[in-house]
Amino acid sequence: MSILHVEGLTHMYGDKIVFQNVSFRLLRGEHVGLVGPNGAGKSTLLRILTGEIVPDAGTMQWFPNLKIGFLQQHADLQKGMHVRKYLQSAFSRLYEAEQSMYETTERMGLADETELEKLLNQYAKLQDVLDQHDFYSLDARIEEVAGGLGLVDIGMERDVNELSGGQRTKLLLGKLLLEQPDILLLDEPTNYLDTAHIAWLTDYLRSYPHAFVLISHDTRFLNDVTTVIYHMEHHILTGYIGNYAAFIAAYEFRKQQIHIAYSRQQKEIQKLETYVQKNKVRASTSKQAKSREKVLQKIDRIEKPKGLPRPKFSFSVSTEPVSIVLEAQNLQVGYGDPLFPAIDLRLKRGEKVALVGHNGIGKTTTLKTLLGQLPALGGIVKLGDRVKPAYFVQETSSSSQSALEEIWSMHPGLAQKEVRQALARCGLRTEHIYQPLHSLSGGEQTKVRLCELMLSDSNWLLLDEPTNHLDTEAKEVLAFALKAYAGTVILVSHEPSFYENWVTEVWDVEKWRAN
Repeated sequence: MSILHVEGLTHMYGDKIVFQNVSFRLLRGEHVGLVGPNGAGKSTLLRILTGEIVPDAGTMQWFPNLKIGFLQQHADLQKGMHVRKYLQSAFSRLYEAEQSMYETTERMGLADETELEKLLNQYAKLQDVLDQHDFYSLDARIEEVAGGLGLVDIGMERDVNELSGGQRTKLLLGKLLLEQPDILLLDEPTNYLDTAHIAWLTDYLRSYPHAFVLISHDTRFLNDVTTVIYHMEHHILTGYIGNYAAFIAAYEFRKQQIHIAYSRQQKEIQKLETYVQKNKVRASTSKQAKSREKVLQKIDRIEKPKGLPRPKFSFSVSTEPVSIVLEAQNLQVGYGDPLFPAIDLRLKRGEKVALVGHNGIGKTTTLKTLLGQLPALGGIVKLGDRVKPAYFVQETSSSSQSALEEIWSMHPGLAQKEVRQALARCGLRTEHIYQPLHSLSGGEQTKVRLCELMLSDSNWLLLDEPTNHLDTEAKEVLAFALKAYAGTVILVSHEPSFYENWVTEVWDVEKWRAN
């Protein structure tokens, strides 16, 4: 049974097409993966489905009274509310019913016989509502989801205002899963999740009783949880039955067929055009030439298969530093209380280090402390002479400046053409570089920040989860660029497959805590 019917959906940014004539049906209980390269329009399509963006053309018809759940990256979390209370707000109506029951009980003690009968009926109705929704197992359900996403490790009584960006995303996802809407719309739900938490989410979504549409560049995750793939590329959406592996096989076969059909058609067109040019001026063959010319005009021409712009990341060393880039002695990091015992660190020129550990353990705090953005709670940090760090932060941008304006403002000495060329090397198309940063997809924003890193006057790169939101091809190019980089690197990442072939050392924060 169809719960959503999309017909002829088209959206543009200015005069640039994001996607056109998108049509599909979403069936009840269907598990859909929405895939495609960065900037193809996947996140825009989800935001249109939620009503956040109005399309330029086309229609959407939802089945009546559906509950739609969307993972919002920028939801307002109020100071003073703790993690457990926020998760409980997924069932606020039931907790209000429970409170009404308590109030009804108190009123019973003061009621006369007539009023008492009314109160008993009211109490019974409230009790039925709680029983129907299995209210007395809610605490166990909340603990299960919180444990699966790592929120228990963060602290169930922790103020939501103290959470990092990744921890906030986990909390928002947890509340959404507890609400169990009729359709889940998830944009990169595995970002900020550790391996164990991804495994839990995989099991949860695999058995999810309702429909979902999710965007992800984690191919293993997609393969495990989806039954249908919608692929967005070259402004069009194409559906494939099966999981991600089945999609890849069908997609490659389809590409080959298109290439073959295009080549055959081009040969036929060339043959007809040659005949027309040679024969239409001859009296004896002009009739046949005109006939072939009509055939040419009627041909439904296959569009030449186009490749998407492949990013070309590259990082250079502006000034050669001394041999010891960083030394830390008896270093303690944290906010108020140290996150782990005092440590000694030494980073040599040219070393490339992966800083690993589960979310919330203190990796970002460590980076900021090494950079001097946060004061150390104890010990000292010393940078070597001529060391010039450049820091890639993991947060998305809310700036209304365009990508071009943002980069140009940081490098006013460059000509506009040079800035455009730098953004193009990072895989950003013309329509992207003139959009406000906040309107770009996560992957496009990441490419803008990597462009800034490429242009920076630096010799030491500190990267905090740079692969979040990047598509598979962009990750491969970034890994190759960091491997070829002549400078020093500290990388925070949850993807061993991204860094294991080029880092020279791994710093495990969990081992620091165990000491």
